[in-house]
Amino acid sequence: MDYTFREIEKKWRERWIADKTYEVHEDHARPKYYVLDMFPYPSGAGLHVGHPLGYIASDIYARYKRLCGFNVLHPMGYDAYGLPAEQYAIQTGQHPEVTTVNNINRYREQLDKIGFSFDWSREVRTCEPTYYHWTQWAFLRMFGSYYCNIGQHAQPIEKLIAAFEANGTEGVNAACTEELSFTAAEWQAMSERERQQTLMNYRLAYLGDTMVNWCPQLGTVLANDEVSEGLSIRGGYPVEQKVMRQWCLRVSAYAQRLLDGLDTLDWSDSLKETQRNWIGRSEGAEMLFPLADGSESLKIFTTRADTVFGVTFMVLAPESEYVGRLTTDAQRADVEAYLEAVKRRTERERIADHKVTGVFSGSYAINPLTGEQIPIWISDYVLAGYGTGAIMAVPAHDSRDYAFARHFNLPIVPLIEGCDVSEESFDAKEGRMINSPMAGRERAGGLVLNGMDVPEAIAATKRYIAAEGLGRIKVNYRLRDAIFSRQRYWGEPFPIYYDADGMPRPLPEECLPLRLPEVDKFLPTETGEPPLGRATHWAWDSAKREVTDNSRIDNQTIFPLELCTMPGFAGSSAYYLRYMDPHNDRALVSPEADAYWRNVDLYIGGTEHATGHLIYSRFWNKFLFDVGTSCEEEPFRKLINQGMIQGRSNFVYRIVGTNRFVSYGLKGDYDVTPIHVDVNIVSNDVLDLDAFRAWNPEYRDAEFVLEDGRYLCGWAVEKMSKSMYNVVNPDTIVEKYGADTLRLYEMFLGPLEQSKPWDTNGIDGVFRFLKKLWATYYSGPDGAWGVVDDEPTADELKALHKLIKKVTHDIEHFSYNTSVSAFMICLNELTTLRCRKRAVLEPLLIVLAPFAPHIAEELWHALGHTTTICDAAWPDYNEQYLIETTVRYAVSFNGKTRFNLELPADLDRASIERAALGHDAAAKWIGDKTPKKIIIVPNKIINIVL
Repeated sequence: MDYTFREIEKKWRERWIADKTYEVHEDHARPKYYVLDMFPYPSGAGLHVGHPLGYIASDIYARYKRLCGFNVLHPMGYDAYGLPAEQYAIQTGQHPEVTTVNNINRYREQLDKIGFSFDWSREVRTCEPTYYHWTQWAFLRMFGSYYCNIGQHAQPIEKLIAAFEANGTEGVNAACTEELSFTAAEWQAMSERERQQTLMNYRLAYLGDTMVNWCPQLGTVLANDEVSEGLSIRGGYPVEQKVMRQWCLRVSAYAQRLLDGLDTLDWSDSLKETQRNWIGRSEGAEMLFPLADGSESLKIFTTRADTVFGVTFMVLAPESEYVGRLTTDAQRADVEAYLEAVKRRTERERIADHKVTGVFSGSYAINPLTGEQIPIWISDYVLAGYGTGAIMAVPAHDSRDYAFARHFNLPIVPLIEGCDVSEESFDAKEGRMINSPMAGRERAGGLVLNGMDVPEAIAATKRYIAAEGLGRIKVNYRLRDAIFSRQRYWGEPFPIYYDADGMPRPLPEECLPLRLPEVDKFLPTETGEPPLGRATHWAWDSAKREVTDNSRIDNQTIFPLELCTMPGFAGSSAYYLRYMDPHNDRALVSPEADAYWRNVDLYIGGTEHATGHLIYSRFWNKFLFDVGTSCEEEPFRKLINQGMIQGRSNFVYRIVGTNRFVSYGLKGDYDVTPIHVDVNIVSNDVLDLDAFRAWNPEYRDAEFVLEDGRYLCGWAVEKMSKSMYNVVNPDTIVEKYGADTLRLYEMFLGPLEQSKPWDTNGIDGVFRFLKKLWATYYSGPDGAWGVVDDEPTADELKALHKLIKKVTHDIEHFSYNTSVSAFMICLNELTTLRCRKRAVLEPLLIVLAPFAPHIAEELWHALGHTTTICDAAWPDYNEQYLIETTVRYAVSFNGKTRFNLELPADLDRASIERAALGHDAAAKWIGDKTPKKIIIVPNKIINIVL
């Protein structure tokens, strides 16, 4: 009987759906295990073979844990909102919902073909109102909360209002945008608008003026990862830095908890370190530098307060609010020109690029410890979002300050007398001087640093600054609040309307979801409003508690709704919780479902989300933990970053000036130009000539210079990209070889966490393995069923249990590539032993099932089972079967191996010597000589010295 993989795989895909094999429910009789893949965005291009890598890995683990007796939740859904769908809608005139649904259907078709054990009854789509209802709900809860620094958790905003009514800001220690001070009487005297503005300073979801990446052509704010070299990744349009009033989430309030939580997670050290650096905790001092004209003071933050004696200038970020106030009339034209020049550079680019640029503001400040007057400059190497957006520059002891000072010929004053100050004196990695104590040796009032080491000098200076009222000791974080507004159509609407004073007001929770309205175009309005400004039915009737026509706005009971939408990460920040209880219309997740599934046990996805999605999800979950929705503070216990499958490009070589193509091995004899060719018309680097002529009209009349009757292509490993024609569609592989072959081969390519090239040349070997496996079961006359119920031999049991032990270890350690090798080795051993025993071949199928579920299921039922192999029990290995009874020795004469000898494992030394010397082949090498010495390396080598 032949291995008809197409029929087998189609049959079991349909059966699994009909039998609801992968649907899962809370089952308190079994331990739970939650396996999750990072939310895919369904693009129009569909999947290429690189995309399923992580899905296959998670599916293997999910199936394995189910076989081990766990109740496994393995869901899938779609991150369906975003800019690509909207841009496509603008270009084609189609509604983004239409194209998104089409893309989702295409993804679902491809995913089903690969045989994943997803519970599709729990599918979620972020663009569905039943889903974004709970994104809006979470936003309203954040809008109605503030962060108490004392208790380190979110609290209802009503508690803060009560504190203000009783004592003003006295005793209040809350995360805020700006530190405020007022009495209870002053609070009572505020107008309602003033009170709402004050509360906005504390809300976890708040409106604030912030620097954004603004793209005029797209008409929206972009995230950092949507911008490269000053251009939008989508479309390549210019992007500029601009201060805009945006909705923000106060992620920074959770900075310390986000840091502390990393210690509880089973994540890679490199990923944890990436997050620690992104959060960027710094202990230092906040100091005030008075302006020389006495008008105000500059506030700066420094981790090296002891170096204040070496300050020779100050630098402001271009976006700093100080710039406008401190720029003198004489310098205004130069400053404005500089601001225009740097506004297109993102913060990431400014951090990475050490090119020195800047302009003098015209103003001076006073060093509070030395009394010296110092100039104030503006440069984009200072960031507005970190610290205060102003720095004190110590060029003798900081590499970037030093480069700036050298470039603009500013003073460089070493703190240590006689200290070398040059480019060679800096440690470029650490950004400080090499082999030089950093503590100042100066005196200022009661501050004496002589003889102190660096930590002592820092501590002493901080104490002095605080005692003298020059500033305060402070902990700073690099982590910024998340910008949460997008001037786009295709996103979650904000459940916010604006009252007569222009202040935001929340919609009642029971009125959610606020559905996305229809618009005539998906572009900004002619007056610059976001696309929702085109909606005509987009006003809130507060009396009837419903959306109504804009024409009815009277700012008494009917008010305008928010025109921005939420960003892409809004829908992906808590989707893992919704999977626990996806059809609940009363809560994001019920307490019962949350208490059972708790959090994700295994999360698999790409490293590109380390400082975006993973930070936001952890923040979101901690907030939901604070308000009692999530019972676990951390959402993802274990995280695996899969590597990237790179494309294996192929090239043909065109003879310059002709339409002739020369084969790879002969190209050195001609003047040729390499051209990328579609890898799908190349097999084992051999070009299909007819397919090549049909591939591009330009090559219809192509001629070929062949070698050995074939055209051999060149190759290179590159990023998988349509422009390089190296994108491999998994549908093609599934059609030609089957889904089980694809699954095994993707795992066989290399370690899960490493990047590796896709190379179709090796897939035949995996396909042959499956056909050989099939033939092992159908080994009777003419391919009939050949499995027998005889007792297995010791060697057959050894091969099986060696495999069980190896694969169990490999799955637990995500070493899937070596598991595939182990299957091949085991099958070869069983073939040599001519094993057809049910007691061996049945557990072999169970071990194979997570990797190749279709063929395993088919053979499982052929063995007589009536229930799915998914519900079998993972076999235990028995060490007794693995005990070696014989040992293979390499027998050497004077260090050169001449033959091998297999001996019982329990032989003593004398018996081993006799066996070696008495072997027929030994006489040839010994001749008439007498062995001088026999060296035995136990279980490995016998060396006879003559």
